[in-house]
Amino acid sequence: MRTTVGIIGAGPAGLLLARLLHNAGIDSVVLESRDRAYVERRQRAGILEQGTVDVLREAGAGERMDREGLRHDGIELRFDRRRHRVDFPALTGGRSVMVYAQTEVCKDLIALQLEEGGPLLFETEALAVEDADTDRPRVRFRREGVEDVLECDYVVGCDGFWGVARAAVPDGRTFERTYPFSWLGILADVAPSHDELVYARHDRGFALLSMRSPSVSRLYLQVPADTDADSWSDEAIWDELERRFETDDDWTLRRGPITQKSVTPMRSYVHEPMRHGRLFLAGDAAHIVPPTGAKGLNLAVGDVVTFARALAHRTATGSDDLLDAYSATCLRRVWQAERFSYDMTTLLHTAPGATPFEDRLQLARLDRITSSRAAETDLAEAYTGFPIG
Repeated sequence: MRTTVGIIGAGPAGLLLARLLHNAGIDSVVLESRDRAYVERRQRAGILEQGTVDVLREAGAGERMDREGLRHDGIELRFDRRRHRVDFPALTGGRSVMVYAQTEVCKDLIALQLEEGGPLLFETEALAVEDADTDRPRVRFRREGVEDVLECDYVVGCDGFWGVARAAVPDGRTFERTYPFSWLGILADVAPSHDELVYARHDRGFALLSMRSPSVSRLYLQVPADTDADSWSDEAIWDELERRFETDDDWTLRRGPITQKSVTPMRSYVHEPMRHGRLFLAGDAAHIVPPTGAKGLNLAVGDVVTFARALAHRTATGSDDLLDAYSATCLRRVWQAERFSYDMTTLLHTAPGATPFEDRLQLARLDRITSSRAAETDLAEAYTGFPIG
């Protein structure tokens, strides 16, 4: 089997890349180890930056997002029993974000790829990337128990931190931080208790009120890093959420049946460079951010847009300049997102063993954001997204 671009992984990054290449007249093959049903129900991110929304629309994948997604023009910061709304459009010249789950993005892109694009092979396990430092890289894979080879001009690894693409990069540097807490996340069949996301800093720990739809709430609690989700009863979760979201007004938290519980570890990770020969890393294969800043999916989108533009430029002009600049171009955006995600995490979470001095510094930082238009604008610009490319 032969193609121009071999794409490993059919998450949103790999699927969007296939769509962008198709629109540019460049052929690709997508290899995905899981089946279609798994990919379409894999719960991950739910906040799309303005730039991501624009890219999906331009790619022809925005129709259902615009119909069913929830545009959000701000977030609420909650601390010391106080509430403060950050107005995105007023601070950023009109930018906003969209609540639209990763599962739905994948469904839309899968449908387009199967209808219009190149091969999308589910239940196909990539085993290794070979000859990445030559002009004929290969992906060895196994499908229906039979090993085969995909010969490519380029390989893009969108297969996550544990995938074979990252393992095929022989050198480089890694930068990482593991946080001493996790998120206990729930899905609940209840209408959200607020029409925008609420980020709550509390002495007992961080809490986040989010949503997947007008009838499904997504909420998170900061918990110790070794927490077992099943050790928390539904009632205990709701009671703790209620404590951490408490305010001095009459706001109340709606409760409902919890349909899913999971624990998400918190870490920051960057691999430099994001390229080896003709193998390019994208998304979690190259970088991971704590979810506090809602940047993971959006960073992956920035990576594949940068690659698609670079390859289209190569096809049109014969110049490798943009491909050669891929890693540096992506990393400028990656490190700004890492910085913002770290800032949001340390701003809102209660670290084990934190001193009263550190607690008061957190409150001082929040007071600064809520009393200074410049500080608030910095947060709004970062949250709605850094420029792509």
